[in-house]
Amino acid sequence: MVDERFLMHRLKSTSLAGVVAAVLMGVSVLYQFYANGVLRYDLFGILIIMAVVKLVAMFYFRRTN
Repeated sequence: MVDERFLMHRLKSTSLAGVVAAVLMGVSVLYQFYANGVLRYDLFGILIIMAVVKLVAMFYFRRTN
């Protein structure tokens, strides 16, 4: 059976994976910009969307909790 500890571990691991993916994508965008002079607008847009969703979720959970 699935207990509460498993659900919390899954929540934390998913959150950590999202943060690591965002940092790696940010490093990739910055590297391509500084090394090659190419700004990848598609990846930059995804980073902005991830940041906005994170902030909206934080404000929502803060307000409803």
